Amino acid sequence: MKIIRYIPKTLVLLSILTILVLLWTGYSMETGPAVLVFFLSLALVIRRSGLPSGFSFTFIIFAAVSASLYYPSVFLEIGGFDLKALIVPLLMIIMFGMGTTMSFDDFVGVLKMPKGVLVGMTCQFTIMPTIGYTLAYVSGLPAEIAAGIILVGCSPSGLASNVMSYISKANLALSITLTAVATLLSPLVTPTLMKLLADQLVPIDFVSMFLSIVKIVILPVVAGLLFHKFAHGRFQWLDKVMPMVSMAGIVIIIAIITAAGRDSLLSIGFTLIGVVLVHNFAGYLLGYWGCRWLGVDRRSSRTIAFEVGMQNSGLASGIALEMGRVATMGLAPAVFGPLMNITGSSLATWWRGKPVEEESGKEMEAKAL
Repeated sequence: MKIIRYIPKTLVLLSILTILVLLWTGYSMETGPAVLVFFLSLALVIRRSGLPSGFSFTFIIFAAVSASLYYPSVFLEIGGFDLKALIVPLLMIIMFGMGTTMSFDDFVGVLKMPKGVLVGMTCQFTIMPTIGYTLAYVSGLPAEIAAGIILVGCSPSGLASNVMSYISKANLALSITLTAVATLLSPLVTPTLMKLLADQLVPIDFVSMFLSIVKIVILPVVAGLLFHKFAHGRFQWLDKVMPMVSMAGIVIIIAIITAAGRDSLLSIGFTLIGVVLVHNFAGYLLGYWGCRWLGVDRRSSRTIAFEVGMQNSGLASGIALEMGRVATMGLAPAVFGPLMNITGSSLATWWRGKPVEEESGKEMEAKAL
């Protein structure tokens, strides 16, 4: 049994050695299998190490991305069926799963935490769109790819931010409420912001985008909420299966988008990764310190930092597909998703080791002044 435990680590080392030898001997195109083994083995090693599951899941995504870059045809079409047609149905399943984890009480949180929700929503829909717009125009990326950066910034937060708030022991109740409210507002806010900020890069049809978000997000989430209210606990197998289905759906979606935009990604990949990381880090930084400046307590400020810095990249991918631009506008969301999981998990783990005390009302009033 002890030998079995060392197999993943051994595979990591052997795959690294194989990659280096192949690169040294000029067989760079033959490194595909070794790269896949490396990421999958590393995911298993991380999972067994006790680190947050977000790290291992991210390396599984990297394995899928690598496979789609080396073997794009596998992820584009099967038997004449265009695999891009799977993206929206998979997103709807993921959003349904998101709805089943919520309840209508989450929306009541607006009344219980009005300041946190108001500040959180303001930061959510001002900081990331503004940064995305700035980066899109200074990066020098092609117009449609740049529009994808803005699209990520204009999207609401997703379940990943809730997970990070939980790991970091931040204000989880506020996180769930903010995600619920942002999701509910997204059909109106996201198309409005895209029309204002990205219409010069790509034509934005407000009504079409509104209907797409309602179809991809609102209807499945509402169905999930109703399921949670009337059938919660009756189908325990569903509670166990949905997280796995959601994770598999995300992996498949990212692999398909990567394969569709392979040529563009290979030509501008490092630039796009750099831009996405700046976007992500700026969201955390400005989200946290903006809240502190407005007098929000530390735990809630950490929560809002995650809500701002971690976007629903799946929704952004779905919108790009509905616009017929998944191979261009869909690239930024596809890159943003895995990277935000790495940065978010790292930040959550660091904050978990630095717990904060609840601040009294007088302290908060003094800081606000």
